[in-house]
Amino acid sequence: MGRVLVAVLGVGKGSWGHVARLIAEEEWDKIILIGNEWGKENFSPAKEVDWIIVNNRAGFEVIKNTIKESLPDEEIIVSLISGSGKEHMALVAALKEANKSFKVVVLTGEGTKYY
Repeated sequence: MGRVLVAVLGVGKGSWGHVARLIAEEEWDKIILIGNEWGKENFSPAKEVDWIIVNNRAGFEVIKNTIKESLPDEEIIVSLISGSGKEHMALVAALKEANKSFKVVVLTGEGTKYY
């Protein structure tokens, strides 16, 4: 079973570096970024990624269902360092509704940590 990074990419570029490092420094079988069209046009990841495009002004259910439709069957590793609470909640709700288990990943001063 492959490892899939599912990361929210918010409109604030300040957290993009963290996501970019996760993409570049870890081995992933697949990378899925959740963001909007502007993020897709302006974020330049080091590896190939798939996008789940959401409109953060849409209703919660719309965002959740858009994410849920694209969740992979592989092991899911989630990064919530970027993005908004609404996007984070939609991702977690989609994972729960789809009965998907997941780990959370974060880069720290001591290296990459999984929870």
